Amino acid sequence: MKFLGILALLLAAGAVVLASAARTTPISTEMPKITAVHVPDGGIQPQTAMDREGVLHMIYFAGDPAAGDAEYVDRKPGASDFSAPIRVNSQPGSVLAVGTVRGPQMALGRDGEVFVVWMGSKKAKPTGPKGADPILFSRLDDSGKAFEPQRNLMQYATGINGGLSVAADQTGNVYAMWHAMGATPGEDNRRVYVARSTDNGKTFERENAVSPAPLGACGCCGMRGFVDDRGTLYILYRAAGEKIHRDMTLLVSTDHAKTFRSAKVAPWELNACPMSTNDLSEADGRVFAAWETMGQVYFDEINPRTFALSAAFSAP
Repeated sequence: MKFLGILALLLAAGAVVLASAARTTPISTEMPKITAVHVPDGGIQPQTAMDREGVLHMIYFAGDPAAGDAEYVDRKPGASDFSAPIRVNSQPGSVLAVGTVRGPQMALGRDGEVFVVWMGSKKAKPTGPKGADPILFSRLDDSGKAFEPQRNLMQYATGINGGLSVAADQTGNVYAMWHAMGATPGEDNRRVYVARSTDNGKTFERENAVSPAPLGACGCCGMRGFVDDRGTLYILYRAAGEKIHRDMTLLVSTDHAKTFRSAKVAPWELNACPMSTNDLSEADGRVFAAWETMGQVYFDEINPRTFALSAAFSAP
């Protein structure tokens, strides 16, 4: 776990550079410059985002993985150090980060607002339905010096396990997403759920199942949500149909999470959970996906107008 305390700045941007280059020319052996810095206070599982003003925002996990805290820092343009940490969760020890895919997740809003979701620990309050482990949410308040009291977003879809994510657009929509069992147990019956806010995270609607029921969802695998500049919502997750079809799967919505279309990104037949992760990004109006299959990282480009997938290629 020690390596998780080192943050490779611009790593996601480097992936985009590689993907962009692959569309027109062979991948260059000259890699983008990557600067490695230590996460403050020995934190693990960092996640970063840069806003339109060039401010680098970062959240990370600190403490006992079974019951720790999410911390937030930022770094202004030209600064060499991060700001003093601000604890995201209002209840100490209410964040779960066991494994590599359950840590807190962050998104930036239209005016640089910071939104964070996380899986609640056994200590967390409020709980989910009937005392279930909750999906908790908070946002940085208007002062920029503290986060609002944590809130539970789970209203009925219990049985959380692996990845969750949060995404936001430029019109005030915020999407919190996770996969859960719903009423029926089993990975092959898990589905992806989305809770939507239309008022910049002030309130959220009840979560809705958005993934095709037959596909299931891989219980311990990561998931990533992303909104592009057109306001299209993408969700990348690993399916678990019949408990063996662990296909990387893409969900796309152009109507603010009311309806979704699905596409198989990469097949993988495996009667086990690989605990894999994935990511989505955008550059120059082009959307890119990255994921792992059988120990190899792959990239793909998603056409933002037709949502067709290009031919995937592996990381060098």
